Amino acid sequence: MPSNTTAPPAKKKGRRARLLLLVLVLALVAGVGFGGYWGVSTVRASFPQTTGEIRLDKLSGQVEVKRDANGVPQIYADSETDLFRAQGYVQAQDRFYEMDVRRHVTAGRLSEMFGESQVDTDAFLRTLGWRRVAQQEYDTVLSPETKKYLQAYAEGVNAYLKDRDPADVSVEYAALALTNDYAIEPWTPVDSVAWLKAMAWDLRGNMQDEIDRSLLTSRLSAAQIKQLYPEYPYALHQPIVGQGAVDESTGKFDPKAEAGEGDGATTGDTPGSGPGSDGSGAQSQLGALSEVLDTIPALLGPNGNGIGSNSWVVSGELTTSGKPLLANDPHLAPQLPSLWYQMGLHCRSVSATCRYDVAGYTFSGMPGVIIGHNDKIAWGLTNLGADVTDLYLERVGPDGYLVDGKVKPFSSREEVIKVAGGEDRTITVRSTDHGPLVSDRSSELEEVGRQAPVGNSAPDRGTGYGVSLQWTALQPGRSMDAIFAIDRAKDFTAFRAAAKNFEVPSQNLIYADTAGNIGYQSPGKIPQRTKGDGTLPAPGWDSSYRWKGYIPFDQLPYEYNPKRGYIVTANQAVIEEKTYPDLLTKDWGYGSRSQRINDLIESKTRDGGKISPDDMRTMQTDNRSEIATLLNPLLLKIDISDPSVREAQKLLEGWDYTQEPDSAAAAYFNAVWRNVLKLAFGNKLPKELRAEDDCINVRPVDSTGPVDEQNKLVRECGRRDADSAQPDGGDRWYEVVRPLLKQEKSDWWKTPGDRTNQPTANRDQLLAQAMKDARWELTAKLGKDVTTWSWGRLHQLTLKNQTLGTAGPGVVQQLLNRGPWNLGGGEAAVDATGWNAAGGYEVIWVPSMRMVVNVGDWDKSRWINLTGASGHAFHSNYTDQTDAWAKGELLDWAYGAAAVTAATKDTLVLKP
Repeated sequence: MPSNTTAPPAKKKGRRARLLLLVLVLALVAGVGFGGYWGVSTVRASFPQTTGEIRLDKLSGQVEVKRDANGVPQIYADSETDLFRAQGYVQAQDRFYEMDVRRHVTAGRLSEMFGESQVDTDAFLRTLGWRRVAQQEYDTVLSPETKKYLQAYAEGVNAYLKDRDPADVSVEYAALALTNDYAIEPWTPVDSVAWLKAMAWDLRGNMQDEIDRSLLTSRLSAAQIKQLYPEYPYALHQPIVGQGAVDESTGKFDPKAEAGEGDGATTGDTPGSGPGSDGSGAQSQLGALSEVLDTIPALLGPNGNGIGSNSWVVSGELTTSGKPLLANDPHLAPQLPSLWYQMGLHCRSVSATCRYDVAGYTFSGMPGVIIGHNDKIAWGLTNLGADVTDLYLERVGPDGYLVDGKVKPFSSREEVIKVAGGEDRTITVRSTDHGPLVSDRSSELEEVGRQAPVGNSAPDRGTGYGVSLQWTALQPGRSMDAIFAIDRAKDFTAFRAAAKNFEVPSQNLIYADTAGNIGYQSPGKIPQRTKGDGTLPAPGWDSSYRWKGYIPFDQLPYEYNPKRGYIVTANQAVIEEKTYPDLLTKDWGYGSRSQRINDLIESKTRDGGKISPDDMRTMQTDNRSEIATLLNPLLLKIDISDPSVREAQKLLEGWDYTQEPDSAAAAYFNAVWRNVLKLAFGNKLPKELRAEDDCINVRPVDSTGPVDEQNKLVRECGRRDADSAQPDGGDRWYEVVRPLLKQEKSDWWKTPGDRTNQPTANRDQLLAQAMKDARWELTAKLGKDVTTWSWGRLHQLTLKNQTLGTAGPGVVQQLLNRGPWNLGGGEAAVDATGWNAAGGYEVIWVPSMRMVVNVGDWDKSRWINLTGASGHAFHSNYTDQTDAWAKGELLDWAYGAAAVTAATKDTLVLKP
């Protein structure tokens, strides 16, 4: 039995509610209601000082902090350590509560802030051991220079915290003090490093797909599951890298080489082989693991098909400026404050001893700039999506786990979880050679492997297999080194050298420089598998399924000045699988966004046309629906007799497939799409994949519950958080549906019907039913008059404070949250305001920022953040950029000294 002293987790109530302690919220409500201590003075006490002078310990010289009207700071110093020391101070001024919550997440210490409700989440995070790995990175692998910067940053944060009462740091601490004697601890360098682990977790790749494939075996055949995970459509959606191959003579990737057929990735056995491929159909208990994954605070957003970004770079030969243009907009969870913090870090005189003159988007709690530009180069990031996680079924016993017929002892450690208002909890973390045994974390997870489908050669499962996790981020790496090296790189050679250390998370890096060059590099620590392809849990008892190493950096694909004159990355396949020797993943994004961007660039530059910076901005807000181009013509051909449904159908006539906020056609089409997916696929999926409020009558397969005596069916409700349920409607589902539209009598179009609906036997009958269901769904949501419908009224964004604003009494949400905004765009559109078709129409991921960099003419670059610079709920810069963001507008981005001075509203001088 697993060693675990934590209680079994309560039923999941949604990932965004996990940080809420009800008594804390009630205390806050009571305080606000009675005024007094909770008056204006308390709220304003934490607002930062942005003018005048402040003495700062350990500074070697004077530092200036210049803020524009949006509160965006540009820092000027004479030494590198002063620059990062001031960065820590300024970010703590604006965002320390956010920083503090993040470090408690990454360390598995949420219970110290929020009490008993967070013990199980902390236990799982301690099992993963993010903080331990971050400490190892700091102690053993990061360069002395990087450690010096991290230490300076921590000194700046602590200088801000010194002698400050918590209520003067952020109003949330004033509320916390009513129920908890929580004290703010000093910031440490490892707190900064650990944040990269949280970033890597939410960009971890295909773990959910790996679980889902196993869960689907309870209801679907192997052939049906394969249909739901189609191959990447290379003929329709071009990969990032158009040509190139690994040169056999040098062992390095050559972007100019012509790859031959048959050189593609091999993994030692056929795709999908391994445990679960025998089609036994046994009900897997991996759903329990899926639920536990949902409880971990999603700092970047729901993990899945929507997570990623858009980025593209266009050569000066194709632009109006004659210089490259670079655009980037990462798609992440909507958060308040935004994940990003805009900032400039400038050495007054750039030299060998002070090398930074960089501006862009940073993470609060980490020194340096993550995305942006310096005086020579610009760069952007999107999620590469490489498969860097594998789950292993482990044959566990009291003395250890089985490997090649022999029992190996676990590697074990104890972790003590301190609980605000309660007793400490001690857990034992057990690990195999693959990684931590994640199935130890609850009594429910003890059963994870009890019935997981395996091949005939598997050992007796006894009381059930354990499940371990192998993940590249659980090994010390040098990504922090890479960030500083990129910030000061001056050419593509230096940029690639820096990228070599950007190990986790694996990102697509695009590049442009003032000399007119453009480029792309795929970095990351990506495993090489001797056997298996990472699509299903592997047999831990068979050592032939172990990782044999990592793809050498020199073999990873890259491009430099491709002939076509532009590079697009939007989470599509990096390179054609048949031409590349290593397996990057079997679960790419399916390329709808990337191909639309490619098409827009090609249409604009055809016949000698040129792309302007405003064209780049317009492309970022392109909201055309690809699935509508396929499905809408068929919907218009359906003979509809019901006058009310016919009235809705007419909305689709002449529609141009754009998803503007005021579009009634977009509202109706997306409702039809949602209902098509539910009828054809959703109602046929096991409960572990369906949304919590999705209840259907099904044949009683491994189910219990009240039986409908008329139909002899069991009422079965979904178990997954709405943000991560299936079918989510992303572009994987486009590729599922695309071939089926030509197969009018496919079994997928057949439905049994119910008391109110007739069964369907073919495509057109199901489409007609979906149109009817969508009509009455929108009648309930938007009213009977279709002329009043609009996509934005369905598709709304509400920005929520990530702790006290996520649930609880409405008055708290009114105080801390903002919105809603009615948005256009949609799932898998370039303007990727994502929604999950299985859960509803609410916006669950967004372009978290947008930038268009005018390379070489830096002061003509433009940018926008989702919210604002401040994390203080009533500050003027809390959400001051959101209205412009929602309209697709960009703000001026001052970079040069003269432009910054002209834009400066407040100047703060930090003195030794």
